[in-house]
Amino acid sequence: MAMEVTDANFEKEVLKKSEKMPVVVDFWASWCGPCQMLGPVIEKLAKEYKGKIDIVKCSVEENQETAEEYGIMSIPSVKMFKDGEIVDEFLGFMPESKIRDWLEGNL
Repeated sequence: MAMEVTDANFEKEVLKKSEKMPVVVDFWASWCGPCQMLGPVIEKLAKEYKGKIDIVKCSVEENQETAEEYGIMSIPSVKMFKDGEIVDEFLGFMPESKIRDWLEGNL
């Protein structure tokens, strides 16, 4: 299961870890239909890419400080961090094959 990151542990679990391997953050909300569709795909890819890419989730409802800091205006918003910086991102739902291509392109 993809780890849920919070305002309190975002720096440690995303920014610091991204110095060792890419970290993908799925910014989502419980009321968001496309987020619910993307969730199972993110969970599957989190297992598949374990050890290559760390894939985590961040609820914008519960972690407004982090969502605000990264300018999350629409969700789902998926951002890849390397060395503490956003290096790539996509908005909205994408099919698994497209997300896989996106991940591979950033490895």
